[in-house]
Amino acid sequence: MPWDFWLIFLVLGVWIPWRGRVRLKRLLSQPPPGPKEKLALYGATLAFQWILLAVVAWRAIGHGLTARELGLERVRQAEVLLVGVAGSAILAALQWFNLRHLSRTPGPTRDFMSKLADRLLPKQTVEFAPYCALAVTAGVCEEFLYRGFAMAALYRVGIPSWAVVTISSILFGLAHAYQGRGGIVGTMLLGFLFAWARLTFASLLPVMIWHTGIDLSAGIAGPRYLSMDRIVPAPEEK
Repeated sequence: MPWDFWLIFLVLGVWIPWRGRVRLKRLLSQPPPGPKEKLALYGATLAFQWILLAVVAWRAIGHGLTARELGLERVRQAEVLLVGVAGSAILAALQWFNLRHLSRTPGPTRDFMSKLADRLLPKQTVEFAPYCALAVTAGVCEEFLYRGFAMAALYRVGIPSWAVVTISSILFGLAHAYQGRGGIVGTMLLGFLFAWARLTFASLLPVMIWHTGIDLSAGIAGPRYLSMDRIVPAPEEK
């Protein structure tokens, strides 16, 4: 494997998880941000993800990874699009119900996720459109990085499919270390589903749509159910 591929994997597996935890620790130590601060956070994340995608795509193409290997070749477009839209609707609904259930379950997990929602998810109208752009960006960029580049690079060196799926899913879970242990495990399991779909349909399009749908659902349901000023304490908490 080329040295710059190793460097990219180091960024995905070590630097991004570390960066996420450091940024979250700083956010949690401060009061919930206002619209101006939240828009700045969204803008910085948008720029970072697109720059990272551009650099990784440049090195991937430079080392001869093809559109087919990266999951970017146009195949069975109608079928793939249908699977993407239908799967996105199902996963978005599951995300919605999960957040609603979490809001009704007192405990440290709910409290942590409430703090997370107040600091990362849109609460003002002016924040929603930039958040939607961020959700689309995460769907495109993260799927290219973990299901496109990572899987293609691992396949190129002869690693078996089960190991490729496992490694890419672990990296994906670690990227969400800022969500705590439960976030790592949940995202890793989601990574297995996404990796299976990417292999089954030979395309990143379905998982890009799925990923975007989940993030959009979180952006709507999270503030609705998990915002600290909306949670009603259970009788034993009062």
